[in-house]
Amino acid sequence: MCSKKMERFDDLIAWQKARELTKQIYTVTGKKPFPADFGLREQIQRATVSIMSNLAEGFERGISSEFHQFIVIAKASCAEVRSKLYTALDIGYITKEEFNVVNNLSAEVSRIICGLKVSVNKQRTKK
Repeated sequence: MCSKKMERFDDLIAWQKARELTKQIYTVTGKKPFPADFGLREQIQRATVSIMSNLAEGFERGISSEFHQFIVIAKASCAEVRSKLYTALDIGYITKEEFNVVNNLSAEVSRIICGLKVSVNKQRTKK
């Protein structure tokens, strides 16, 4: 993990995209009527922050098997975000356009995390 190319967690494209997703989530959850639904707002915000946090923590552990586990958790949090976006759309908290933008970004983050997972898994199995 800590190679010449990737020395810090914020060098990871997956983390950078997760950061972008987090900003988008906070933007859409800050618009009315979303703020009034404390439960859903908190859950989706925590899930998106979890993506970034797990990628960072796993990377910093410096052990590929542990990093792999944190990547799995980050990917699951990404799915949680997408699921909650459907709820927000269905109950009218976000528009279809907002949903499409954030859901597409979330799907992109998930794909990038999946690629990272495959790469780290290859490193693990080489040892």
